[in-house]
Amino acid sequence: MLTIASCEKKTPQPAAPAATPYNLVLPTQLPQAVILPTNNPMTVEGVELGRKLFYEVKLSSNNTMSCGSCHQQSKAFTDGRVKAIGVDGIAHQRNAMSLVNLLWEPNLNWDGAATSLETQARVPLENPIEMHQRLTDGVSKLQQTSLYPPLFAAAFGSSTITEDNVLKALAQFERTLISSNSRYEKSLVPGGPALTLDEQKGKILFFNHPGESGNSNARGGSCDHCHSGNNYLFTSTNFTTPGGTTQYFNNGLALSADLGRFGVTRVAADRGKFRVPTLRNIALTAPYMHDGRFQTLEEVVDHYNEHIDINTADPILLVSNPTINGSLGLIKLTATEKRQLVAFLRTLTDSTFIKDPRFSNPF
Repeated sequence: MLTIASCEKKTPQPAAPAATPYNLVLPTQLPQAVILPTNNPMTVEGVELGRKLFYEVKLSSNNTMSCGSCHQQSKAFTDGRVKAIGVDGIAHQRNAMSLVNLLWEPNLNWDGAATSLETQARVPLENPIEMHQRLTDGVSKLQQTSLYPPLFAAAFGSSTITEDNVLKALAQFERTLISSNSRYEKSLVPGGPALTLDEQKGKILFFNHPGESGNSNARGGSCDHCHSGNNYLFTSTNFTTPGGTTQYFNNGLALSADLGRFGVTRVAADRGKFRVPTLRNIALTAPYMHDGRFQTLEEVVDHYNEHIDINTADPILLVSNPTINGSLGLIKLTATEKRQLVAFLRTLTDSTFIKDPRFSNPF
């Protein structure tokens, strides 16, 4: 039989319209100079896709967990657990970190192993203790839905879903998680709400350093040595370390099986060091420390006040807390001062951040 090829012309498919650039509005009191990856510009469609993927359970092996399971908006994107629990019911060795102001964070995770949101996202998706599914399998699930191919086409110009574009979309959404409306920040604006007397005294303790200038009677908690926040440089965005770089310290906890930063650098001096976490929304993110050992802010303050291990603590803790009343490294706050310090820490809560519909579960 003679086969005659069809001469019918195929109608070219129209190109997907270009995605809409996302207007990233930065709060005026936060640093305005941010660096976005040139290969992943933020778009309206990409951010909204990333939001859906953040809450998409199909990215887990048994379709029961999403990124939002361990990073819940009501808890400032933590989970309230001592240690995160994965799809198989196995506990992670670390506490789930808060996701906030990641736009300014040069390193991620407790040990700083990830240096971009795009690379970081793959780890919890594929980790056997976390969501326990190869990203390629997650992509296959998404491709088979009616929901996602058009969304990827709108965001990236192709309905063919790729691992790379899943990670890019997640990163775009996570860069929008900006918190800057705490009561403390409002109090700094002329005409803003005043802090209570206890909160004001707690603020002074937060920024003061006992024993400075040879004055052993000076009262203070030296908190801002690690949690800078008295200026609007990079680290005041998160009350983490000063200078715009991630820093890691042993904060006086005894060494455990989790050696922290050492697992990344293999440098002996990094044993037991962990990234300084943000204090933004700290009242909402219990339990505390990399292993969730402290249930309350009061326990955290007690640790720094009375229980740091001076044999393992980073020198910055000991230098900033010289011998006071014969006890090296202990700041010796009174019960009243500890209560005032906790009162100030509670002013770092941004109640609008945890209710912002832009960050909520779209499903």
